[in-house]
Amino acid sequence: MGRIHSIETMGLRDGPGIRFVVFFQGCQLRCLYCHNPDTWDLNSGKEILAKALLEKALRYKSYFKKSGGGITCSGGDPLMQPKFLIEFLKLCKENGLHTAIDTSGFGKGNYEEILKYTDLVILDIKHVDNEGYKKITGRDIKEFKKFTQKLNESSKNVWIRHVVVPGLTDNKKHIQRFKEMVKGFKNVENVELIPYHTLGVNKYEAMGIPYKLNGIEQMSKERIKELEKLL
Repeated sequence: MGRIHSIETMGLRDGPGIRFVVFFQGCQLRCLYCHNPDTWDLNSGKEILAKALLEKALRYKSYFKKSGGGITCSGGDPLMQPKFLIEFLKLCKENGLHTAIDTSGFGKGNYEEILKYTDLVILDIKHVDNEGYKKITGRDIKEFKKFTQKLNESSKNVWIRHVVVPGLTDNKKHIQRFKEMVKGFKNVENVELIPYHTLGVNKYEAMGIPYKLNGIEQMSKERIKELEKLL
């Protein structure tokens, strides 16, 4: 039995092809720019059996086959529910479905077993060093390093994403260090710089949570293009 926040049945940006995207409940990070604070609490969301979740996904199998799509486990962070995640991924592979996990690489362990049933890892890199990582997430980078070690040992395909925030992660020196970090990963198929936005601010207001980046303007597309050239 697992807990999920929501499901998107026709996702187009969460892996190759058309995706059935499951947003898992629970996240240990408290990123300054998180736009889904409603996924933080592991005890919230809807309870569901792995088999029932698979049955929902199989309704769209014809779309997966035509588009080269499949299942993406996102969040929150799916690594927060390793037992349920493994059970669900195994069922997906038994039914011939392509699997992806969209993660910040910060969970509750059993990474080797999870990766065994994962075809693609979409990895959200928060920062390149411990000081910056703590400033953005509130946590130590050690757990992220544990996951990335297992990821490199697995030789799974990787897509890398990095949120660029004005004044935090938008300078050239940082992007150069990010580039060096990316070089340390095997089988990287795609690297994307994501511009900081404020679309989730209303959720903070509704939940009574202070938003710590008030006053920071959204990242301009022009600046992102400049930084992309460095990559």
